[in-house]
Amino acid sequence: MKLSSLHLRMLLVFLAMALSSWLAYALRPSIKVADASPLGSLESSIPKHFGEWRVDDSLPVILPSPEVQAKLDRIYNQVLSRTYVDQQGRHIMLSMAYGGDQSDGTTAHKPEICYPAQGLEIVFNRVGTLAVDGQELPVRRLRARMGNRNEPITYWIVVGDQAVTSGTGMKLAQLRYGVRGLIPDGILVRVSSLDRDSEVAFRRHEEFVRALVASLDTSMRQRLMGSVSSPSANSKTAAL
Repeated sequence: MKLSSLHLRMLLVFLAMALSSWLAYALRPSIKVADASPLGSLESSIPKHFGEWRVDDSLPVILPSPEVQAKLDRIYNQVLSRTYVDQQGRHIMLSMAYGGDQSDGTTAHKPEICYPAQGLEIVFNRVGTLAVDGQELPVRRLRARMGNRNEPITYWIVVGDQAVTSGTGMKLAQLRYGVRGLIPDGILVRVSSLDRDSEVAFRRHEEFVRALVASLDTSMRQRLMGSVSSPSANSKTAAL
């Protein structure tokens, strides 16, 4: 029995869809980078005292809502939250969240999404760079507000070995690993403080990050910052 032209076209469409589904499954990344190169414990690797900064155990850590915490638990393998204080009594909050699987379904939960989920409004959002350890690190700077609370935030995300500041940058980094059949790990590093003067706060964040990075061993330093890249390359990533 001969197939009509309509039936033939329907068959070809079906075969194309089946082939597309099979290729998507066959080419799906399956090897986790984290299995070959585990991060180790953030709690023990990040010092509680460095430079002029030390952990202030007298202040309670502000925890996210149960709903947000449940989502974070699905995304991350490790979360570190500390508040540091310097000799002048100025405080900075440090948060690190590490996930061994940075595929599409478990990508990092960015602060501009996390903070509004907890009732804070993002009133300032821009990309920039932070000069540290001879590297121009791409960062994103935010200011969150709720009532009288003003919280300037500096953060960046490292996917595999590349620091990024945007969803597009994250996707490109994932794709770069995915074409090799690899699933990258990732870490989000967030530094924040309570200050009405955002520019002063951002400069203090830079000083804090430089002191922190200087206190780390080479391996942990690279995991937190990604591979060294040129300022021009970082500018392109930040613009995405």
